[in-house]
Amino acid sequence: MGRKKGPRADGPRARRSFTPGQKLELLAGYEQAVAAGQGGAFLRREGLYSSLMSEWRRSRDAGLLQGKPAGETVGRPSIEQAEIARLRRELQLAQAKLARTETALTIMGKAQELLEDISRSEPDGPDVFGLGRR
Repeated sequence: MGRKKGPRADGPRARRSFTPGQKLELLAGYEQAVAAGQGGAFLRREGLYSSLMSEWRRSRDAGLLQGKPAGETVGRPSIEQAEIARLRRELQLAQAKLARTETALTIMGKAQELLEDISRSEPDGPDVFGLGRR
C-alpha cells in the first residue's frame, strides 16, 4: 500500500510555459478543432483549458504574439493594444453583418424580379386557383 495511484502519484508537475510561436500554433489548432466540433477533445488531448485559449486569443488579436522571439515573455496588452484589438473585432463583426445584409438584399431583389415576372405572365382570364383577384 506504499504506492499511490492516480494522475498526481509522482508529485506535482512543473508548470508548463509556451513560447509565442507555440501559443499561435496551439490556438490555430484549437480554432480548427472548434470549427470541426472537436474543441473539447483538442483541449483534453493537449492538457489545456478553454480560458487559456481565450487569453491567448486576446493576446493574438492585440498583436502581442506576432514576431516575438522564443524566450521573450508576453505580458498583458497595453490600453492602446487592447483598444486596437477591440476595434478590429468590431470591424470584423461589422463586415460580416454587411456581407449578410448584401446577400439578403440580393436575394430579395431576385425574389421581387421573379414575382414581377409571374404577375406579368398571369392570364387575365378566370381564376385558375380559386383564390380570387387580389
